Amino acid sequence: MKQRLFRAIFILLLMPAGLWAQDISFVASGKTSVGVGEQFRIVYELNADGNRFTGPDFGSLRVITGPMTSSSSSIQIVNGQMARSFVQSYTYIVSAGSEGSFVVSPASVFVDGKKITSNAITIKATASSNQSQAGSQGESSANSNSEKQGVSDKDVFVRAILDKSKVNLGEQVIVTYRLYTKIPISNISVTKLSSFPGFWMKNLMDENTGLQQSRQIINGEEYVTADIRKIALFPQKTGKLYIDPMEMECTAQIRTQTDRKRARDPFESFFNDPFFNRNIVNVDKKLVSGSINIEVSPLPSAGKPQFYSGAVGQFSLQSSIDRTEILANEAITLTYTISGIGNIELIDFPGPAFPSSFEAYEPKVNTQVKVTDQGVSGVRKIEYLLIPRQAGNFTIAPVEFSFFDPKKNQYISLLTQEFSLNVGQSADNNNGRTIISGGQESIRILGSDIRYIKTKSVILNKKNDYFFGSVAYVSIMVILFLSFAFALFWFRKHQKLTQNKSLMRNRQATKVARKRLVKAQTYLKQNNQNEFYTEISQAIWGYLADKFNIPLSAMSIENVRLTLTSLQIENSLIELLINTLDNCEFARFAPGDPGEKMEELYNQGIEVISKIERNQK
Repeated sequence: MKQRLFRAIFILLLMPAGLWAQDISFVASGKTSVGVGEQFRIVYELNADGNRFTGPDFGSLRVITGPMTSSSSSIQIVNGQMARSFVQSYTYIVSAGSEGSFVVSPASVFVDGKKITSNAITIKATASSNQSQAGSQGESSANSNSEKQGVSDKDVFVRAILDKSKVNLGEQVIVTYRLYTKIPISNISVTKLSSFPGFWMKNLMDENTGLQQSRQIINGEEYVTADIRKIALFPQKTGKLYIDPMEMECTAQIRTQTDRKRARDPFESFFNDPFFNRNIVNVDKKLVSGSINIEVSPLPSAGKPQFYSGAVGQFSLQSSIDRTEILANEAITLTYTISGIGNIELIDFPGPAFPSSFEAYEPKVNTQVKVTDQGVSGVRKIEYLLIPRQAGNFTIAPVEFSFFDPKKNQYISLLTQEFSLNVGQSADNNNGRTIISGGQESIRILGSDIRYIKTKSVILNKKNDYFFGSVAYVSIMVILFLSFAFALFWFRKHQKLTQNKSLMRNRQATKVARKRLVKAQTYLKQNNQNEFYTEISQAIWGYLADKFNIPLSAMSIENVRLTLTSLQIENSLIELLINTLDNCEFARFAPGDPGEKMEELYNQGIEVISKIERNQK
């Protein structure tokens, strides 16, 4: 009976490991028939935890962005059987610039040290003349309609701005997509991102933060400006490189003719104030930034160092070692630190040469990147773990690191310091000798295979007295099994709650809105109009998105009206909400005088959120 109990517990403990085993698959998927210029996804899915992913060769296909990595896992127990699934995906967004058949070669990834290869994909690109013609007609008709309604390309437009158009290979260049407007706009969305073939790119803006607005005078007219996107580019090939335009859509708000007929009204200066005006028309406007090109020159060959590895920018180099007085078979850490501005993530640091009696492990590389409006900078730290196997005095020679400085237009070489190490004889090797023959991989220790008789007191166990099968062993096994069952129950419950994102957003909606209203009140007291209107608008829009589970991509006044109507909310409350949203959207780009208007808008925001919250309860 006792032996059966032990076997049952042992089998239960081994069950999860067996149930979690699964066949490894690495599958590439994507559309096989696309139109020329169409953006589509190619996804590589791995049902295991992999590393060292190597992307495919896309040939003449243009890679817009990628790879974007994500992972998900789940555990299910059905009829007492446990099943675990884990998916790790790598996603690319690409497009075809011409007609033809394209073959995307397999990608590879390592799982537990074993290389796994995906399947290849064949993609056929055909001309989409009808779609392009319809799209161009739709675009022209939309722009003509917007011009008929009083919205021209001078009222609102977007530009792609380069900080420099002529650079060297690997030199950082920053492109900024900036929005200009003279009229109130809302529902700003990017419909097509620019592709950057031939560049390694880094996004310089946090997409979760709001747009930072400023004012600029152009040809005597005042515009409200906001940076939509800012990218740091590092060219990887020479020649003239082209960047496609970025396309956007927005809703412009213009006054109707009824405002002009009331010009003789003595109260026109008050009631025709844009803050209180309701006689406005929403006009959809499509914005396209101009295409830009960058001329990339090769790096000069004159003065190029022998071991130059492609670093471009302004860098500094430091080296350090944790100690220089050690014993044989003890570990030391040698660190090289590169810091500065430029393509720091692409730097290939030349490895130092170590004495033959040193055992050196693969370096640990840690890169900390700092992204600002001025570009990419950071610190790249390379750490070597060394173990000297022989006593004596040794020297680690200096390492030369070279980079090209585009500001000085010359190569600069930095040299680390030389380290002298005093390695003493280890106490563990008094009875052995170190033999070196032919290099570091041939180091052998003799005299360690025979152990001497121990002279100290030794604790002995009774014969046939084993820990396996004892009361302590059974207790530990039971505790481990119960702990595993409790952890599994808690994990499933927590996973069920976290997967219900709509419920989590609904619970946090009021709390998040309250925090934003508190910040808005602070800006109200400071008379900071821009920040005040931004916080009020984000508080109301964010509350509606979280409370009623509306995706941010679908947030519009019409969708909000339909959602609230379907929930049978009073029409008066819906109209109050729509009026408040109109004020917020308009005031963000054309704020009026401070004072009573800001106070009234703040009170409207609190009132509408409070009434909706009471209505839902």
